[in-house]
Amino acid sequence: MTHHPRPPARTDDELRWYQRRSLLQGAALWAACGAGTGALAQQPRSSIVELRGDVYRNGQRIGTDATLAAGDQISTGPGSTVVFTVGDTALMVRQNTQLALEGDTPTAVKVLRLLSGAAASVWGRGADRKIVLPTATAGIRGTGVYAEVMADEDHRGYLCNCYGTVDITAGTERRTSVASYHQAFWAERTPRNGTLLSPAGAVNHTDEELEFLASLIGQRTAWQIAGRKGSKDGGGALAPAYSPNPPGYRD
Repeated sequence: MTHHPRPPARTDDELRWYQRRSLLQGAALWAACGAGTGALAQQPRSSIVELRGDVYRNGQRIGTDATLAAGDQISTGPGSTVVFTVGDTALMVRQNTQLALEGDTPTAVKVLRLLSGAAASVWGRGADRKIVLPTATAGIRGTGVYAEVMADEDHRGYLCNCYGTVDITAGTERRTSVASYHQAFWAERTPRNGTLLSPAGAVNHTDEELEFLASLIGQRTAWQIAGRKGSKDGGGALAPAYSPNPPGYRD
Protein backbone atom coordinates (compact mmCIF):
# COMPACT_ATOMS: atom_id res chain seq x y z
CA MET A 1 0.00 0.00 0.00
CA THR A 2 1.28 3.46 -0.88
CA HIS A 3 1.84 5.61 2.18
CA HIS A 4 1.45 9.36 1.96
CA PRO A 5 2.18 11.70 4.83
CA ARG A 6 -1.04 13.29 5.98
CA PRO A 7 -1.20 17.03 5.28
CA PRO A 8 -0.97 19.31 8.31
CA ALA A 9 -4.33 19.34 10.04
CA ARG A 10 -6.28 22.58 9.88
CA THR A 11 -7.25 24.16 13.18
CA ASP A 12 -10.73 23.65 14.60
CA ASP A 13 -11.33 27.37 14.10
CA GLU A 14 -10.57 27.08 10.40
CA LEU A 15 -12.76 24.03 9.94
CA ARG A 16 -15.73 25.54 11.81
CA TRP A 17 -15.72 29.04 10.32
CA TYR A 18 -19.21 28.54 8.92
CA GLN A 19 -20.65 28.36 12.48
CA ARG A 20 -19.57 31.86 13.46
CA ARG A 21 -22.33 34.35 14.16
CA SER A 22 -20.69 37.00 11.97
CA LEU A 23 -20.61 34.66 8.99
CA LEU A 24 -24.24 33.65 9.39
CA GLN A 25 -25.26 37.30 9.61
CA GLY A 26 -23.25 38.03 6.47
CA ALA A 27 -24.91 35.16 4.64
CA ALA A 28 -28.36 36.40 5.62
CA LEU A 29 -27.52 39.86 4.27
CA TRP A 30 -26.12 38.25 1.13
CA ALA A 31 -29.38 36.40 0.49
CA ALA A 32 -31.45 39.52 1.21
CA CYS A 33 -29.47 41.41 -1.44
CA GLY A 34 -30.38 38.84 -4.09
CA ALA A 35 -27.10 36.93 -4.36
CA GLY A 36 -27.12 33.17 -3.99
CA THR A 37 -30.51 32.98 -5.73
CA GLY A 38 -29.33 33.16 -9.31
CA ALA A 39 -29.67 36.94 -9.48
CA LEU A 40 -25.97 37.45 -10.07
CA ALA A 41 -26.49 40.76 -11.82
CA GLN A 42 -27.94 42.10 -8.55
CA GLN A 43 -24.93 41.27 -6.41
CA PRO A 44 -24.13 43.77 -3.67
CA ARG A 45 -21.19 46.09 -4.28
CA SER A 46 -18.87 43.96 -2.16
CA SER A 47 -18.32 40.37 -3.19
CA ILE A 48 -16.93 39.56 0.25
CA VAL A 49 -19.14 37.53 2.60
CA GLU A 50 -16.61 37.40 5.42
CA LEU A 51 -13.08 38.65 5.96
CA ARG A 52 -10.95 38.35 9.06
CA GLY A 53 -7.29 39.03 9.63
CA ASP A 54 -4.87 40.23 6.97
CA VAL A 55 -6.14 39.80 3.42
CA TYR A 56 -4.42 41.43 0.44
CA ARG A 57 -5.54 42.14 -3.13
CA ASN A 58 -2.68 42.83 -5.52
CA GLY A 59 -0.41 43.55 -2.57
CA GLN A 60 -2.76 46.01 -0.84
CA ARG A 61 -4.57 45.14 2.37
CA ILE A 62 -8.35 45.19 1.96
CA GLY A 63 -11.46 45.29 4.12
CA THR A 64 -14.98 43.94 3.75
CA ASP A 65 -15.98 46.79 1.44
CA ALA A 66 -13.55 45.66 -1.26
CA THR A 67 -14.66 44.03 -4.49
CA LEU A 68 -12.67 41.04 -5.73
CA ALA A 69 -12.60 40.16 -9.41
CA ALA A 70 -10.95 38.00 -12.03
CA GLY A 71 -7.51 39.47 -12.61
CA ASP A 72 -6.78 39.90 -8.89
CA GLN A 73 -4.03 38.24 -6.89
CA ILE A 74 -5.12 37.40 -3.37
CA SER A 75 -3.05 36.49 -0.33
CA THR A 76 -3.86 35.85 3.32
CA GLY A 77 -1.73 36.08 6.43
CA PRO A 78 -1.55 33.78 9.46
CA GLY A 79 -4.93 33.25 11.10
CA SER A 80 -6.70 34.99 8.21
CA THR A 81 -9.63 33.89 6.05
CA VAL A 82 -11.75 35.40 3.30
CA VAL A 83 -15.02 34.07 1.86
CA PHE A 84 -16.29 35.71 -1.33
CA THR A 85 -17.93 35.27 -4.71
CA VAL A 86 -16.97 36.36 -8.20
CA GLY A 87 -19.82 35.86 -10.66
CA ASP A 88 -20.99 32.27 -10.29
CA THR A 89 -17.93 31.13 -8.35
CA ALA A 90 -17.76 31.03 -4.55
CA LEU A 91 -14.46 30.69 -2.72
CA MET A 92 -13.12 30.29 0.78
CA VAL A 93 -9.40 31.11 1.05
CA ARG A 94 -7.58 29.89 4.13
CA GLN A 95 -4.64 31.36 6.00
CA ASN A 96 -1.14 31.60 4.50
CA THR A 97 -2.48 31.27 0.96
CA GLN A 98 -1.46 32.90 -2.30
CA LEU A 99 -3.64 32.58 -5.39
CA ALA A 100 -4.48 34.35 -8.62
CA LEU A 101 -7.86 34.63 -10.31
CA GLU A 102 -7.79 34.78 -14.10
CA GLY A 103 -10.63 35.37 -16.53
CA ASP A 104 -11.96 37.05 -19.65
CA THR A 105 -14.05 39.56 -17.70
CA PRO A 106 -13.92 40.78 -14.07
CA THR A 107 -16.94 38.63 -13.10
CA ALA A 108 -16.00 35.42 -14.95
CA VAL A 109 -13.24 33.39 -13.28
CA LYS A 110 -11.71 30.93 -15.74
CA VAL A 111 -8.62 29.92 -13.77
CA LEU A 112 -7.86 29.69 -10.07
CA ARG A 113 -4.09 29.47 -9.80
CA LEU A 114 -3.19 28.25 -6.30
CA LEU A 115 0.46 28.97 -5.53
CA SER A 116 0.45 28.08 -1.83
CA GLY A 117 -1.98 27.35 0.95
CA ALA A 118 -5.54 26.08 0.58
CA ALA A 119 -8.88 27.06 -0.91
CA ALA A 120 -12.34 25.56 -1.25
CA SER A 121 -14.43 26.58 -4.24
CA VAL A 122 -17.81 25.93 -5.82
CA TRP A 123 -18.33 26.71 -9.48
CA GLY A 124 -21.35 27.20 -11.69
CA ARG A 125 -21.54 25.15 -14.86
CA GLY A 126 -19.34 26.28 -17.72
CA ALA A 127 -16.56 25.25 -20.04
CA ASP A 128 -12.83 25.95 -19.87
CA ARG A 129 -12.55 26.46 -16.13
CA LYS A 130 -9.49 25.26 -14.26
CA ILE A 131 -7.73 25.06 -10.94
CA VAL A 132 -3.96 25.08 -11.38
CA LEU A 133 -1.54 23.84 -8.71
CA PRO A 134 2.25 23.62 -9.03
CA THR A 135 1.91 19.86 -9.62
CA ALA A 136 -1.47 19.43 -11.35
CA THR A 137 -4.30 21.02 -13.30
CA ALA A 138 -7.98 20.31 -12.70
CA GLY A 139 -10.51 21.07 -15.42
CA ILE A 140 -13.88 21.58 -13.76
CA ARG A 141 -17.50 21.54 -14.91
CA GLY A 142 -19.91 22.86 -12.31
CA THR A 143 -18.49 21.32 -9.18
CA GLY A 144 -17.09 21.78 -5.70
CA VAL A 145 -13.35 21.36 -5.19
CA TYR A 146 -10.97 21.61 -2.27
CA ALA A 147 -7.31 22.20 -3.21
CA GLU A 148 -4.19 22.49 -1.09
CA VAL A 149 -0.50 22.97 -1.81
CA MET A 150 1.69 21.32 0.79
CA ALA A 151 4.37 23.44 2.45
CA ASP A 152 7.22 21.10 1.49
CA GLU A 153 10.04 21.42 -0.98
CA ASP A 154 8.11 19.60 -3.71
CA HIS A 155 4.88 21.60 -3.21
CA ARG A 156 2.85 18.42 -3.41
CA GLY A 157 -0.70 19.01 -4.47
CA TYR A 158 -3.93 17.76 -2.97
CA LEU A 159 -7.20 17.90 -4.91
CA CYS A 160 -10.61 16.72 -3.74
CA ASN A 161 -13.50 16.60 -6.17
CA CYS A 162 -16.18 17.10 -3.53
CA TYR A 163 -18.93 16.65 -6.10
CA GLY A 164 -19.21 16.94 -9.87
CA THR A 165 -16.83 16.11 -12.70
CA VAL A 166 -13.14 17.02 -12.70
CA ASP A 167 -10.42 16.18 -15.25
CA ILE A 168 -7.12 16.03 -13.35
CA THR A 169 -3.78 16.16 -15.17
CA ALA A 170 -0.30 15.75 -13.69
CA GLY A 171 2.51 15.49 -16.22
CA THR A 172 1.40 12.90 -18.78
CA GLU A 173 -1.11 11.29 -16.41
CA ARG A 174 -4.79 12.09 -16.53
CA ARG A 175 -7.79 11.01 -14.47
CA THR A 176 -11.44 11.90 -14.87
CA SER A 177 -13.18 12.03 -11.52
CA VAL A 178 -16.97 11.78 -11.38
CA ALA A 179 -17.99 12.04 -7.75
CA SER A 180 -21.00 12.62 -5.56
CA TYR A 181 -19.07 12.65 -2.29
CA HIS A 182 -15.37 13.55 -2.03
CA GLN A 183 -13.02 11.79 -4.42
CA ALA A 184 -9.48 12.95 -3.66
CA PHE A 185 -5.98 12.66 -5.15
CA TRP A 186 -2.38 13.42 -4.37
CA ALA A 187 -0.50 15.15 -7.20
CA GLU A 188 3.29 14.73 -7.11
CA ARG A 189 6.05 16.69 -8.78
CA THR A 190 8.02 13.48 -9.41
CA PRO A 191 6.59 9.94 -9.49
CA ARG A 192 5.96 8.30 -6.16
CA ASN A 193 5.69 4.51 -6.39
CA GLY A 194 5.58 4.92 -10.15
CA THR A 195 2.74 7.42 -10.40
CA LEU A 196 2.11 11.16 -10.23
CA LEU A 197 -1.55 10.82 -9.25
CA SER A 198 -2.70 8.55 -6.45
CA PRO A 199 -5.86 8.21 -4.32
CA ALA A 200 -6.22 10.19 -1.11
CA GLY A 201 -8.75 10.49 1.67
CA ALA A 202 -10.95 13.51 2.25
CA VAL A 203 -8.99 15.69 4.68
CA ASN A 204 -8.84 19.29 5.90
CA HIS A 205 -12.28 20.33 4.67
CA THR A 206 -15.86 19.73 5.74
CA ASP A 207 -19.23 19.08 4.15
CA GLU A 208 -20.60 22.23 5.74
CA GLU A 209 -17.96 24.38 4.08
CA LEU A 210 -18.96 23.14 0.63
CA GLU A 211 -22.67 23.40 1.44
CA PHE A 212 -22.23 27.01 2.52
CA LEU A 213 -20.23 27.98 -0.56
CA ALA A 214 -22.76 26.24 -2.81
CA SER A 215 -25.59 28.20 -1.20
CA LEU A 216 -23.87 31.47 -2.09
CA ILE A 217 -24.32 30.75 -5.81
CA GLY A 218 -27.72 29.08 -5.57
CA GLN A 219 -26.49 25.49 -5.61
CA ARG A 220 -26.91 22.43 -3.44
CA THR A 221 -24.26 19.76 -3.10
CA ALA A 222 -24.82 16.29 -4.53
CA TRP A 223 -25.26 14.82 -1.06
CA GLN A 224 -27.79 17.48 -0.09
CA ILE A 225 -29.83 16.64 -3.18
CA ALA A 226 -29.58 12.89 -2.53
CA GLY A 227 -30.30 13.24 1.18
CA ARG A 228 -27.40 11.00 2.18
CA LYS A 229 -23.63 11.07 2.46
CA GLY A 230 -20.86 8.51 2.09
CA SER A 231 -17.48 7.50 3.43
CA LYS A 232 -14.68 10.05 3.57
CA ASP A 233 -12.17 7.52 2.30
CA GLY A 234 -11.88 9.52 -0.93
CA GLY A 235 -13.80 7.02 -3.04
CA GLY A 236 -16.33 9.56 -4.27
CA ALA A 237 -19.55 7.57 -3.85
CA LEU A 238 -22.67 8.17 -1.80
CA ALA A 239 -23.86 5.50 0.57
CA PRO A 240 -26.62 3.22 -0.73
CA ALA A 241 -30.05 4.66 -0.09
CA TYR A 242 -30.79 1.99 2.51
CA SER A 243 -27.61 2.69 4.52
CA PRO A 244 -27.00 6.40 5.22
CA ASN A 245 -24.10 5.68 7.59
CA PRO A 246 -21.82 3.07 6.00
CA PRO A 247 -18.67 1.64 7.57
CA GLY A 248 -16.05 4.36 7.70
CA TYR A 249 -18.66 7.16 7.70
CA ARG A 250 -17.51 10.34 9.44
CA ASP A 251 -19.38 13.64 9.53
